[in-house]
Amino acid sequence: METEGERCQGRWEAIESDNGFPRSKQLYRCGCAQFTIRQEVIGESPSARGIINPQSSLINQRAFTLIELLVVISVIALLLALLFPALSRARKQARAAVCLSNLRQWGTTIALYLEDNDNWLPVNTGILPGLSLLRGLRIDYERDPNTHGRYHAIETERIACCPAATRTTGDRAYAAMSSGTTTLEVNGGGTFAAWEIILPTPSFRGSYGLNFHMVTGQPFTYRGTIRWGRDITSLRGRHAIPFLLDAGKPTGSVGDGEMPPPPAVEPNATSGNIIINRHNGTTNALFLDWSVRPVGLKELWTLKWHADFNTAGPWTSAGGVKPEDWPLWMRKYKDY
Repeated sequence: METEGERCQGRWEAIESDNGFPRSKQLYRCGCAQFTIRQEVIGESPSARGIINPQSSLINQRAFTLIELLVVISVIALLLALLFPALSRARKQARAAVCLSNLRQWGTTIALYLEDNDNWLPVNTGILPGLSLLRGLRIDYERDPNTHGRYHAIETERIACCPAATRTTGDRAYAAMSSGTTTLEVNGGGTFAAWEIILPTPSFRGSYGLNFHMVTGQPFTYRGTIRWGRDITSLRGRHAIPFLLDAGKPTGSVGDGEMPPPPAVEPNATSGNIIINRHNGTTNALFLDWSVRPVGLKELWTLKWHADFNTAGPWTSAGGVKPEDWPLWMRKYKDY
């Protein structure tokens, strides 16, 4: 029985050149196939050189072309471009949620400290009570930095940093000396950078800051003794008093005395203190009633930072501030 290949071999037709002479690269057409094969002829007939397998030719026709590959790559690139912003938003939201959880644990920590200290917050004319409270180790720049004991029994390293600000800048913010020896050294942080206590050792990083007015003050006589402290039970409206917030330094406030204007230029990743855009136009805060919530950047001027702070001051809607009064970088945020 005649095979398909034999039938094809008998039906090849040479296509001669225009002048009647055979070409060195000659085309042959098979009448039983739906394609044309270019066959090199050097003194041989197609039957002598063999026939190209039609199935392999068909396989090549089914392969991806360059244009098809480029289309596939373009579609993948488009999907990635749509996916990355969503993933970035989800990552930021997750970090903000962890930050709020850290602040809730800080609320429990401070509440336990107050329970052991008759509801008195430590205060001083400097920043040291705040540093000791946050770190858990007592800090006193008039003493050997290697002899400090525990300030309270709770380990705070695990909740000391907002997940959006864990790296340090390495830039010294302030230092103190005693008898010619540096006993305190603190590096500053920023919007997305943690502050760090270098001395006394061991080093300690944090990216939350205490309300400066809650841990500073003057000594006073209490039941015949001089005390440095603040009785929080005497404070009214504790739900509006910020205690611990996202910050670039261990302590801070939006102002003391007259209310200062907001920063003219947005603090970058390694600068700024309390007024920082760490969570998409908000900063997370722990209040003295131990509630935790996000606070709008413009809302910071409506909080009760200290007893004499005007919560309806010139940088509030109640105080008559206009949208164009805010620096350019803050105009897009919600008014309060």
